[in-house]
Amino acid sequence: MIAFLIWALCGAFIIGIGIKDMFSKETVGFWANAKPIKANDVKGHNRATGLLFIFYGIIFILLGLPILAGQNSPMLLLSILGVMFETIAIMIIYSLVITKKYADKD
Repeated sequence: MIAFLIWALCGAFIIGIGIKDMFSKETVGFWANAKPIKANDVKGHNRATGLLFIFYGIIFILLGLPILAGQNSPMLLLSILGVMFETIAIMIIYSLVITKKYADKD
């Protein structure tokens, strides 16, 4: 139970980042240690990036539900692999959809 609560707190933190990003006035970054893209529509870019983080956090929490089954449950593999595929999916979505739509063409 404690492990799931820690997992859910991590997911809630990611959701909080998404909410903060949605209301930010400056272009928010997605990649760690990299400058954010130069966006042609800062508000739209921040909203899209924020929603991406919010959905990531929600799915992250849902993927943690197998932790409640117990420490030795084979369902834990679903959590581990699910987070891996979810993370790859948001990187692809950001790179191919959000960056393509909001990157300044100059």
